[in-house]
Amino acid sequence: MTRSILSRRSVLLGAGAAALTLPMSWAHAARWSGYRDAIVIDGLGGPGSLTSEPGAPLGEPELKDVRDSGLAAVLVTIGPVGTSEPDAAFKDAVRSMLDFDREIARHPDTFASVRTVADIVAAKKARRTGLIYGVQDGVAFETDLNLLEDLQQLGLRVVQPTYNRRNLLGDGCMEPANAGLSRTGIEAIERLNALGILVDLSHCGRQTSADAIRVSKRPVAFTHTGCAALADHPRHRTDEELRAVADKGGVSGVFIMPYLSGGKQPTAADVIRHLEHIINVAGEEHASIGTDGTISPALLDQKYKDAFAETTRKRKAAGIAAPGETEEGYLFASDLNTPRRLETLGQLLADKGHSATRIEKVLGRNLMRVYGEAWAVKA
Repeated sequence: MTRSILSRRSVLLGAGAAALTLPMSWAHAARWSGYRDAIVIDGLGGPGSLTSEPGAPLGEPELKDVRDSGLAAVLVTIGPVGTSEPDAAFKDAVRSMLDFDREIARHPDTFASVRTVADIVAAKKARRTGLIYGVQDGVAFETDLNLLEDLQQLGLRVVQPTYNRRNLLGDGCMEPANAGLSRTGIEAIERLNALGILVDLSHCGRQTSADAIRVSKRPVAFTHTGCAALADHPRHRTDEELRAVADKGGVSGVFIMPYLSGGKQPTAADVIRHLEHIINVAGEEHASIGTDGTISPALLDQKYKDAFAETTRKRKAAGIAAPGETEEGYLFASDLNTPRRLETLGQLLADKGHSATRIEKVLGRNLMRVYGEAWAVKA
């Protein structure tokens, strides 16, 4: 497992992950007939499993899961969230991207580097999974926006200005003041637009999100969220926010978390319910999926339980936990414990009467369009 996956692991263990029961045989899971040919993108996730040893390279079982997943691309998180000094966060982000670059070089039959949408198309054609680099906190560049150009040249393509807490750019969704973007935050959005980096508002506060939507000249996204109208939670988005992102040309992606079902263990039906709500409120062009989990299924054994409890305690101590995070509140959907969980969701959408064209949009085409518009850099 690379350095960046380790950083991602801390986020996933405390903020949502793939299924954590005994893995079902995905060969017997629901299979959507259009999956093989569709360009499928996980709007937030990553290779590996949640209990991989720190510093260990990806093993063959994890690599096989990636190859079996059918994902053309996945947005992976680099760098820390809310707990590092800017210099340390920048250093960690750079190392994270370099570690992923090395992983791609070690396994060219499994991974591909993504800088443009053409890279995603090429990855699909070659039956590889493209890795898109993103940060979930602007702490790495909050004191020096010029660093954004360096990160962009190294491959950064998605930026979340804030995590749950406040930074110098603006307020996260857990800040009671809800103060919105700072002047530096406004300049950061303008810089991101100019550099061709997608603005992700998933963890941003309501006013921060509204400010960013207003300031941005390009589409923005909630890559991994849920619908507040169905389950009230700070991490979920109101209908007004969903429509505002759609009006800007962006997408809102549903994650796999117990927040979807009011704190209970989520199911595939919960994910479908939130997806359909986004489609109804914002339109089929503006719905996507960002699992916020690992590609590999996981096993709820003592090793995982101990790691989950430890990470939950650390997140609470750091003040970055969201409401409802407990040491026993394992975050999983037991009927989506497969590398091809998006295929299962595709078939469930088909079973409910959604067209193949709509399903293709939700599984990846909508994200492809938004990436294309957000990443384009004028000569």
